[in-house]
Amino acid sequence: MKRLIPLLLAAVLALWVGMGLKTPKLERESAFHLDEFSRLPVLSNGRIKPLDTIARTHLLSFQGRQRVKNAEGETIAPTAWLLDMFFRPELADSYQTIEIVHPGVLDVVGLSINDGQDKKRFSFSQLESALPEIDRQAKLADALQSAQRDAFQRAIVQLRNRLVSYQQLKFTFTPGDGSDFRTDLVWLQDNVGPAVAAIRARFNNEEHDEALATRAMNLGSAFGHMNDMAGILPIPPQGDDTSDHLWQKSGQALVSTFQTGQVHPFALVYAGLGTAWQDQDPETFNTIITLYRGILDDSFAEQLKKADRENTFNGAEPFYRASVLFVIAMLLAIGSWLVWPKVLRPSAEAVLAVAWFVTTVGILTRMWLEGRPPVTNLYSSALFVGWGAVALCIILERLFPQAIAVTAGSLIGFATLLIAHHLSLSGDTLEMMRAVLDSNFWLATHVIVITIGYSATYLAGALAIIYIVRSRVPGGLDKNTGDALNRMVYGIVCFATLFSLIGTILGGIWADQSWGRFWGWDPKENGALIIVIWNAIILHARWGGMARTRGIMALAVFGNIVTSWSWFGTNMLGVGLHSYGFMDAAFWALIGFVTSQLILIGIAYLPTSAAKPTAPHLSASLDSAKGSNS
Repeated sequence: MKRLIPLLLAAVLALWVGMGLKTPKLERESAFHLDEFSRLPVLSNGRIKPLDTIARTHLLSFQGRQRVKNAEGETIAPTAWLLDMFFRPELADSYQTIEIVHPGVLDVVGLSINDGQDKKRFSFSQLESALPEIDRQAKLADALQSAQRDAFQRAIVQLRNRLVSYQQLKFTFTPGDGSDFRTDLVWLQDNVGPAVAAIRARFNNEEHDEALATRAMNLGSAFGHMNDMAGILPIPPQGDDTSDHLWQKSGQALVSTFQTGQVHPFALVYAGLGTAWQDQDPETFNTIITLYRGILDDSFAEQLKKADRENTFNGAEPFYRASVLFVIAMLLAIGSWLVWPKVLRPSAEAVLAVAWFVTTVGILTRMWLEGRPPVTNLYSSALFVGWGAVALCIILERLFPQAIAVTAGSLIGFATLLIAHHLSLSGDTLEMMRAVLDSNFWLATHVIVITIGYSATYLAGALAIIYIVRSRVPGGLDKNTGDALNRMVYGIVCFATLFSLIGTILGGIWADQSWGRFWGWDPKENGALIIVIWNAIILHARWGGMARTRGIMALAVFGNIVTSWSWFGTNMLGVGLHSYGFMDAAFWALIGFVTSQLILIGIAYLPTSAAKPTAPHLSASLDSAKGSNS
């Protein structure tokens, strides 16, 4: 029975992960076909994506989460929130979905934390009267480089940008005033010819129908404003050419009405959906959705299929679910050091394997959606660093079944997914490639190899942290465990040195082909070289006898600092070809991480008392582990 428990636990957790593939409950229970609407493709930031991605990425960037509560405290689906943004803006403006935490910014908008949901989320209606002052303060901050701004200036610029993005969403399909836009478009469809004639006559000072000309010109002005304000291109091209560059904003498609003499049919479709949503008429809404998807199926089958897959991927939340599994694996592994090692250790190993598999599926799905290798930006590098480290830990745990590698793997896996979550707050994580990275060959060679080097260096550091922490717990580290950790760190540092060196050389070859020089002392290049040098120093110190086990562990922990500097720090400098911008939150997180690693190194060198006997429960655990080895 004890052997079955890990398998049963893994099966239950795998089933829980699989339940993420079902349509979310809020969409499933709605009378409206929200799921069908969320799968409709649009063009945004250079790529085709489902409306579901639009809703989720905007909510994350506005408030750091995808959940929305209405004024009554009821949770609504992200798609329902997006529909309200499009077609019932006056209602959406009452939802508290804009996060403000800086006290100075709250003073500017005249609010206190007690006015906000969870003391930090506020509605557009609450902020509307302060828009001019927010814009004025943001313009003052714009005069400075991002790295020179203080915390208040960065916060006010961030709020201004969120509000601009918020306003852009509202103008996607309508003028954003909640009016009956479909009635206006139907009127224009019936009167476009006489209206154009009346406008021409008016400009020629000839006799005309003034009411007709005025209404048509007001609509034209509204279309132009929509075109200027909106950021999404939801109107697919008509005809045989379905190229991405032919997708249009709704305002752009409607302006052409005065030239073609016909209101764009897809703009009318969305206006019809808007009226049905305003009237809360699910039957009409669902009928229009079905008909529209049928039309798109003829010319945009591939885009629909891709949008469907991305929508399913979003709903499954593989990385969120994997992060939960990593926490469970870590608790089981640490628990196995205290009690029931024969059950908890293999259970932890099984859960870690499930978490790694879920992460693998998530990364492969992203690769399929992007048509790119796994690492294309900082977000995907975080996923891959964790994935590589956990893969190494699964192998190590088979070689040293003491729950040490499981603990390190679950720790790194969770930490990297947490980093990825925070990176996702900046917007779409499947963004278009930056020009400097736009090469599938080098992304599949240099970037992957160098990222595996990051993974291995972090893993050595994590194993060293376990050594240091356990050595400070009375009876927490016996000789066998210490020797095993020493061998694991040594092997992983060798692995890290090899991959970091090869990855750095490949990067030089890439630079030679792209920029005409092998080495340019770019901060990112220097960071990669420093990782190679630091791992070589650790090996040299070990081989030359300059550092014993405790010293090697301290050096390995410092490797975490070196790698973090190369990974994130170089991007924050604002110089060099690898500079992707200053990140305030990441800067302070990096400072905190570096401080924690220095404290751990200090703990490693605290004076030790005489060797303490191993606690009885740990002895039993280790004896069990030794038995399983034999």
